[in-house]
Amino acid sequence: MAMIDPLLTIILSLFLDYCLVFVLLIIGLYFSYSIKWTQIRKIKHMLSLLLEQAGIAGSKQKRISSFSTFCIPLASRVGAGNFAGVGIAISLGGGGAVFWMWVIAIIGAASCLIENTLAQAYKRKLKDGRFMGGPAMYIAFGVKSRKMALLFSILMVASYGLIFNLAQSNTIAGVMEVAFSVSPLSVGINLAVFTGVIIFGSLSGVLKITQILFPIASCVYLLIAIIILVINYQQIIPMLAQIMEEALGFSQISAGTFGMMVMQGIKRGMFSNEAGMGSTPNAGAMAYVSHPVKQGFTQALGVLTTTLILSTATAFIILVSQVNYISPELTGIDLIYSAMDRNFGVYGGHIIAILIFTFVYSTIVVNYFYGETNIKYMTHSPWALTIFRLSVLLIVILGAVLPLGFVWQVVDFFVAILAFINIWALILLRKVALKLFKNYMQQLTRGEEPIFHKKTITELHHVECWGDTEYKVFQAELRERKHLKD
Repeated sequence: MAMIDPLLTIILSLFLDYCLVFVLLIIGLYFSYSIKWTQIRKIKHMLSLLLEQAGIAGSKQKRISSFSTFCIPLASRVGAGNFAGVGIAISLGGGGAVFWMWVIAIIGAASCLIENTLAQAYKRKLKDGRFMGGPAMYIAFGVKSRKMALLFSILMVASYGLIFNLAQSNTIAGVMEVAFSVSPLSVGINLAVFTGVIIFGSLSGVLKITQILFPIASCVYLLIAIIILVINYQQIIPMLAQIMEEALGFSQISAGTFGMMVMQGIKRGMFSNEAGMGSTPNAGAMAYVSHPVKQGFTQALGVLTTTLILSTATAFIILVSQVNYISPELTGIDLIYSAMDRNFGVYGGHIIAILIFTFVYSTIVVNYFYGETNIKYMTHSPWALTIFRLSVLLIVILGAVLPLGFVWQVVDFFVAILAFINIWALILLRKVALKLFKNYMQQLTRGEEPIFHKKTITELHHVECWGDTEYKVFQAELRERKHLKD
């Protein structure tokens, strides 16, 4: 282990700090240019799509709305990384790292739009009328590589479904032990019970838990951030000036830390919003929409929300509170604890502990969902799904009591491989995705409600949905909505 750990650290540094960051940045810039930076020009349109219903009121099918699939990936993104990750970025890169997090969120939103558009285009219909899809589907049927799709699914199950939940469980256990003196084993057992109730229920249980927990926790967290800004209002202008001055690197270049600042901002921004990494399309494919690009826009909004709002709230809480973020004793989550204690006293730690529990628990549930989606791609055996569910519960208990330094490295390595496979697929399917986007924008420009038929894109092969039947249903629903408005 003594020899493996340094070697793994070197490999991860090459993968995550250089290769992966560079590739994600380049692909994000390419798609941003290709769609003419629509991800920031159509914010109002993105917000309107969240309110769109999953079909007409009289529909008997169980359909999943855009808002539901907006909450699922957001619950996954807003986990430990948006707290500890932002703290680490600031402690290593300074306040300027926050600016580069903003930049990469805007760029990454384009990649997210493309991957979720493809997930919708190649989705499959389940027996109950719902949909399932993701990178495994567009790799298998778009790229036509079943072996690579199978590899992606296996890695997705192993990383998100199992290993990554080790780290999430450990985060909750650590927070609860410090804040409330609860033993890690007790936390792990109770967490497994709560998780079991959800995952042995149904998909609707996953949707309900994310639709309820995530918006409430997000609103409370943003309210706390606003209160802290009001308390420290005299520091707001200096804080913003500090972010911009350090981002431009006047003092950092002379100190030789400019590269570290930019890298930390880009890296933490990428891994907090997960754009281009192939996780969000698993949820994006589930939505009932009349055009694949609609879900692309919805998930792109999720990227912007995660970084520009929630991660920024964490950064502002730390910086405006004037916490000594360069202290070696305060890194990651400790910076937020220190800021909360400074503003709210002893209750600050309790408040942030409860919020972190809520966010990270939602992440565990959604990570399970990602694993289940890929299990169903590999096999329809109910036994395989049951074994996977039991494994998740065991992982949750183990994660609460195990030291996870080595496990985090393994998780990061798995995520890097997943991202490279997904980016490879996006590059190969870029023409299809961009034609879908062009078709959508043409209809939108004409003032029409975008509706898609698979015959429109000749390069779109092996597509199960988007045929004559679906097109007629979309047209009927559009006529009924117009009638209701009139």
